[in-house]
Amino acid sequence: MDIARSEAVEADLDRLIDHRSRKGEVDPGEREALWQTSVRRYNARRREEMRAAWAFYHEGQAERHRATLQALIEHHESEAARLMEATNERSLG
Repeated sequence: MDIARSEAVEADLDRLIDHRSRKGEVDPGEREALWQTSVRRYNARRREEMRAAWAFYHEGQAERHRATLQALIEHHESEAARLMEATNERSLG
């Protein structure tokens, strides 16, 4: 969903509601329907914003975990190599 487009439609609806309410042309049922449409659009836009925020968060977390795990892998590989060298030196010595 295009957020900019949603906001433009939302603004158009708000202007229409304001204009009609000043003129007294909106019956309560129509006003309610317009309000419900406005709420649905707002909720859809908000859901899209939250989805994008969560996606950004998870992408960042994956990158942070990747860096941490790589550091742990390197640490354990170097410790294993160090211990193997010590074992080989004892065998030869």
